[in-house]
Amino acid sequence: MKLKDIYESQQFSVELLFSLFKDADEIRENLEKHHSDLKGKLIASLFYEPSTRTRLSFESAMIKLGGNVISTENAKEFSSAIKGESIEDTIRVVSKYADAIVIRHYEKGTARKAAAVSNIPIINAGDGKGQHPTQALLDLYTIYREFGRVENLKIAFVGDLASGRTARSLCYLLGKFKNIEIIFVSPENLKMKADIENYLKKHNINFREENDLNKVIAEVDVIYMTRIQKERISSRDYERAKGKFVINSSNFNLVKESSRIMHPLPHVEEISLPIEIENKDKRIAYFRQSENGLYIRMALLRYLLM
Repeated sequence: MKLKDIYESQQFSVELLFSLFKDADEIRENLEKHHSDLKGKLIASLFYEPSTRTRLSFESAMIKLGGNVISTENAKEFSSAIKGESIEDTIRVVSKYADAIVIRHYEKGTARKAAAVSNIPIINAGDGKGQHPTQALLDLYTIYREFGRVENLKIAFVGDLASGRTARSLCYLLGKFKNIEIIFVSPENLKMKADIENYLKKHNINFREENDLNKVIAEVDVIYMTRIQKERISSRDYERAKGKFVINSSNFNLVKESSRIMHPLPHVEEISLPIEIENKDKRIAYFRQSENGLYIRMALLRYLLM
């Protein structure tokens, strides 16, 4: 059954994932061919939290497909939410103006609430400490493009794994594939939550925790770095965690030539490498990862709106 809304990573079947990957690759190679695919269609981007890559890539994707965009960048302050309007009422109104809604919200589960009352597709662009399914989609697409496969890989997730919705979302997708090994590297106070660990156990995904980043980066295929989510944790937790796990010039040489460093961005103190390395070393994948977001979101919009 075709999906109407995208609110969590678990919704994607393996078949749909590879179908979207194939479509994204084809769009990349034949961009001009698709410039009017969504002509006459309109998305509303409704962002209650700050965003650069997610918001702009969705809006760019829609425009490149011939569609149009209406948006509000800071809906928490510049929408009727400031007057006390419920998210359900906002969605019921905005759904009359557009053909799909891309929503980012500070409360976990908001996208699912929106989908329950909307008569048009809802796309979750991040909901608090919950999920970010289209980020997971572009992350897996990046792994697929970098390695030519999404199985038989060892992946380290590093940083704030308690608050970071991107790592959680990608774990849900990785659980659909074989011979995946995951290593969690995080400050003691920001470990991956039990719900993800239970999901991985249920899907027979091997995982473990480590506290030596240098040991880990020397053995894995993918190092998925994340920043400490200062805006989602207490100042005490932030001070305990910041700068604890860093890739810099002193340990970058431990990364295997065949490995890739990924990051949902923005990166701050957890990656500190010279610009020439970021620009030229093939092990740095996070800017390609960001670019991949455009094409996979174009594929997703085509899937939902054509």
